[in-house]
Amino acid sequence: MSIRNQERCDAVVIGAGFAGMYALHRLRDDLYMNVVAIERGEDVGGTWYWNRYPGARCDAESIFYSYSFDPALQAGWSWSEKYATQPEILAYASHVADRFDLRRSIRFSTDVTAAHFDENDDMWLVQTSSGSIRTRFLITALGCLSASRIPEIDGLGDFAGQVYHTGRWPHEGVDLTGKRVAMVGTGSSGIQLLPAIAADCAQVTVFQRTPNYSVPARNRKLGPDELTRIRSVYGALWAEARLSPAGQVIAAPTGSALAAGAGARDELDRRWAEGGPGFLAAFTDTMLDERANAVTADYVRDRILETVDDPRTADLLCPKDYPIGAKRICVDTDYYATFNRDNVELVDVATTPIEHITADGIVVGGIEYPTDVIAFATGFDAITGPFDAIDIRGRDGAGLRSAWAEGPRSYLGLAVHGFPNMFTITGPGSPSVLSNMMASIEQHVDWIAGYLTFLSALGVTTSEAARTAQDAWVQEVDEIAAATLYVKGKSWYLGANVPGKPRVFMPYAGGVGVYRRQCDLVAAKGYPGFTHSVASHAHHAGDAARTGTTPNDAAAVPAGA
Repeated sequence: MSIRNQERCDAVVIGAGFAGMYALHRLRDDLYMNVVAIERGEDVGGTWYWNRYPGARCDAESIFYSYSFDPALQAGWSWSEKYATQPEILAYASHVADRFDLRRSIRFSTDVTAAHFDENDDMWLVQTSSGSIRTRFLITALGCLSASRIPEIDGLGDFAGQVYHTGRWPHEGVDLTGKRVAMVGTGSSGIQLLPAIAADCAQVTVFQRTPNYSVPARNRKLGPDELTRIRSVYGALWAEARLSPAGQVIAAPTGSALAAGAGARDELDRRWAEGGPGFLAAFTDTMLDERANAVTADYVRDRILETVDDPRTADLLCPKDYPIGAKRICVDTDYYATFNRDNVELVDVATTPIEHITADGIVVGGIEYPTDVIAFATGFDAITGPFDAIDIRGRDGAGLRSAWAEGPRSYLGLAVHGFPNMFTITGPGSPSVLSNMMASIEQHVDWIAGYLTFLSALGVTTSEAARTAQDAWVQEVDEIAAATLYVKGKSWYLGANVPGKPRVFMPYAGGVGVYRRQCDLVAAKGYPGFTHSVASHAHHAGDAARTGTTPNDAAAVPAGA
């Protein structure tokens, strides 16, 4: 196909999860841009389209894990539970797509294989499984947890039974009744999966490499009277959530754990009874001081030991070698209690790794554990994995994989030096997975929409993060993380779950509110930290002349400015 005959548009959005849907709506319906969204699934929903394993639900409260941009949308949807299940969240995504007529602009069942920036006409050439598109702006809405991974285990191909991954669970469901199931992995997905399947299975053997801290969800139904009260204060709740550390309203810390002394346990008792991830926010110093962290970690270990009947199993379930919160805090319903069932067994593969898989089961320490089904709950190549799956090339043909070979680098988690007109929703260097994703998605998309409006008013052809601004931002992200206990755990935040992946703390740990203020300040100052180009003859080969259009192009806005 010739360049002249290729499909053209103003923006391509990769992904039709909650980030992609909102980006499509804002750019198409508010900025009147010609937008095409590309989605590999057959419908909207992103992570909630793929993660259909039993027990899958959100660990952020449903009233905050929803869009806030349209009061009528909020008023027209009723969540049934405090923590919504995957089917309900997927139904909500479909409702949003219907309400804003989004599907007409989405190419479903389509993979993006490559995106190359063409300097001859300052356009991106996006290659998909169904053709190519030339676009001015490339917006990635890939999802931070969308590149599922099954570890390489000798003999897996010889297994005669069924193999599934929680992140690619069959849409028609899986009948596990009377089956012997091997569950590999005890992160968030495994912690949700196990209680949901244990009663139906003949046997569940859980293969655990690293125990995780998990707190009870205390999930419950939301009645109509409660929903009415919530709707009456939605505006105030979201105003607070947008400036909060985690993008949702939770009880504020009561002070220092170390200063609280014996009273710390009373506060933890209260939060444990209330349930939810707000448990970790009981004190101001939990993620800053190892002694303070131990107060909360010891409390959770005590709860595990008192819940699980078998002392050896209880001990194995207690995390011991990393601070609570250094790995993503999990939220569960009866996870630890499920190990009291006669048909549930825990196998430690930290000290004695899985040797190999046979046709009939998994071998550990010379013992074969017979199984009919292997369910891998082994997580994702987080944050950067979805980018690695696409051949993205910027100026001079430089690849994003190469640019991020030693760890991801970005400015504000939104733009990457050397990749003009590319914007990354909840990209590395933003709060992303440390926040309620919906709050971060809306903030990023709104910021991008504002910036594109600014560029249009100036007649700018291309925008790109300046190297000095990017370097300063990466340094700030690193310094903030280094001052916390987040870096003390071998977590997927650091890429530690993927062999060979650089150990770099990828999210911005300064909090949603602090981050939002930084982004707002960049906008208010005329977007310093970006370089702009203006084509002397719009989109003619060789006519682009790089010229700065704002003062202090290369200057990042420092923290607290």
